[in-house]
Amino acid sequence: MESFKKVAIMGGTHGNEFTGIYLIKKFEKFPQLVTKSSFETLTVLSNPEAFRVCRRYVDKDLNRCFVKEILNNFLGSTYEENRAKFLNQTLGPKENPQVDFILDLHTTTANMGLSIILLSNHPFNIRLAAYLSSIEPTVKIYSWIEPDKESSFLNSICERGFGIEVGPIPHGTLNAHLFEQTERLILTILDYLDQCNQNDISKIDNTVTIYQHLKTVDYPKNKNGEIEGMVHPELQGRDYEELKPGDPLFLTFDDRTIYYEEEALVYPVFINEAAYYEKGIAMCLTTKESIEFPM
Repeated sequence: MESFKKVAIMGGTHGNEFTGIYLIKKFEKFPQLVTKSSFETLTVLSNPEAFRVCRRYVDKDLNRCFVKEILNNFLGSTYEENRAKFLNQTLGPKENPQVDFILDLHTTTANMGLSIILLSNHPFNIRLAAYLSSIEPTVKIYSWIEPDKESSFLNSICERGFGIEVGPIPHGTLNAHLFEQTERLILTILDYLDQCNQNDISKIDNTVTIYQHLKTVDYPKNKNGEIEGMVHPELQGRDYEELKPGDPLFLTFDDRTIYYEEEALVYPVFINEAAYYEKGIAMCLTTKESIEFPM
């Protein structure tokens, strides 16, 4: 049976994603909300300087800094690289952490609803995600795991844990409905971890639907790298819905429709995420899979 002694809730890995930041502030003001007798709960504002200036990051995306090349480099670094080293020293080190579970809170401008973002196939992560989706059917599970690539996300410090993405919500804003949904999800997770320590877990069906990361797709661009089109209006906002061969994908500025031409049926997520323009990502394509997991 899984057990937990120390759990970390992280908010503000991106400084303009206010839901996680103000939940951290709320939990610090009212610690009884996240206090459990069976484990210690840490609440951490991940990127305080980016929050101060209301930007995603100061120098570099913090959620792309948790690779060993950066964490083990003692030479001069950017603000976020130094912050990643500090968080790794506080919670880690990576792959040998001082905490037993990390929950990293994010928001997105895409229509992702309540999404669990898996970065590790640890059986506990899948069981917990399945439990959450069983009691709240609107919760979707997206596995963004690239097997041949070291994860650079904050959650990669600890094998047990995942991210929560909530949207759509504009950067630098709060939405009361989404704030309350996120808070309820966090408290449900803490209850589940506490029940694990008490060896009192409710049985659920051992089959769960997971959207497995396939690849990213960029916007149409010219030879100078400038965007020449937008997500097609028939696709906009349809995160987790099927995209079939022949469906509209992009609409160019000269009113030409670009269609999805591959053979596989896919399910796009993070469609038209504002923060991903700089990364050359118009959307992520996933496959929808029903998997069985050990109880």
